[in-house]
Amino acid sequence: MDQESKREYAEEFGLLYSTLGMPPAYGKLLGWLMICDPPHQTSAELAEALQLSKGSVSTGMRMLEGAKLARRVTRPGQRGHAYEVLPDALITATMNGRTVWAALSVLMARGVELIGDEDAPEAGRVRIARDFFTFIAERVPDLIEEFKRDNGL
Repeated sequence: MDQESKREYAEEFGLLYSTLGMPPAYGKLLGWLMICDPPHQTSAELAEALQLSKGSVSTGMRMLEGAKLARRVTRPGQRGHAYEVLPDALITATMNGRTVWAALSVLMARGVELIGDEDAPEAGRVRIARDFFTFIAERVPDLIEEFKRDNGL
């Protein structure tokens, strides 16, 4: 895969993450680190490859590290540090999403309470959303564990 195709892939990550309310640089960095070779990149390499400012790289990598999606590594024989994406980064991101689904479930339950009658026609949309997000929040951990077990992670 050529550098331009890799950069376009990283741009797609950036676009997707921006639709989720995240800075595009965060998504670009994650996307690049998923496919780059070598798998560890310095801040300067990331900035050059993705045409990002040093500040965007620094902020994005702090966010990725904080979310436990990437980590700092040393490279033998070279000064400074580099970054690499963790092998199970997107699994971790999915687990972190469980908190959002649980919060949405609670919010939808509050909506049903505000309506006052779970069986009222106007409560239908909120009730379905509440039940869906409760289902997702409860099932995702088991699905992730099953996937990890089946894939030796």
